[in-house]
Amino acid sequence: MRPSLRIAVAQPLTLADDVAGNAARHAAAVRAAGARVVVFPELSLTGYELAAATLDPADDRLAPLRAACAETGTLALAGAPVAGPHIAVLAVDGEGARVAYRKMWLGGAEPQRFRPGREPAVLTVDGWRLGLAVCKDTGVPAHAAATVAAGADAYLAGVLESADDAAVPDERARRVTAVHGVWVATASFAGSTGGGYARAAGGSGVWSPAGVAVARAGTAPGELVTATLH
Repeated sequence: MRPSLRIAVAQPLTLADDVAGNAARHAAAVRAAGARVVVFPELSLTGYELAAATLDPADDRLAPLRAACAETGTLALAGAPVAGPHIAVLAVDGEGARVAYRKMWLGGAEPQRFRPGREPAVLTVDGWRLGLAVCKDTGVPAHAAATVAAGADAYLAGVLESADDAAVPDERARRVTAVHGVWVATASFAGSTGGGYARAAGGSGVWSPAGVAVARAGTAPGELVTATLH
């Protein structure tokens, strides 16, 4: 029997193009969470700045985050633009950082700058198969279906929604649980994020396979919540 898995979803204060400062705030969230896995929003390391320079996973500015993960035994899933260019999820732990997933479904002005990823991604952590998603991916039923077909028993997403669309992450999470019966964890930007989003929704959360929201954050930057997958 696999052990339970403690997971956190975080919505740290993010400043435009401030990779060093954002990485430090990510590190603080990792230390505060006390979780095995911490999920962050889309493009969390740069803010939702579509013109931001791509980020090398080996960039020294990520050193505080790598150190926090090494100290706590945490895997951080942070958002960043990477070579390609792609909107990506970086998997950061005590060994370093790597590109774990590239967003497949681009929205709004994103296709003018970025290329879509080609395939779903599933990471194994302590026996749990964690499928990865970024924002619009979660609204495309085929994405969750392909990710679960690849073996995922949890669906982890970093998203950005405006405050006017605050209900969207909950609706999408419940749809995934209803169809696939897996855990869903969504880290949602809060506060001003760049890219025309003066007020993001927040409301990060974790939903059980039965569709119950077992942990929900409020709307303020800096909040995080945790839940135990079992």
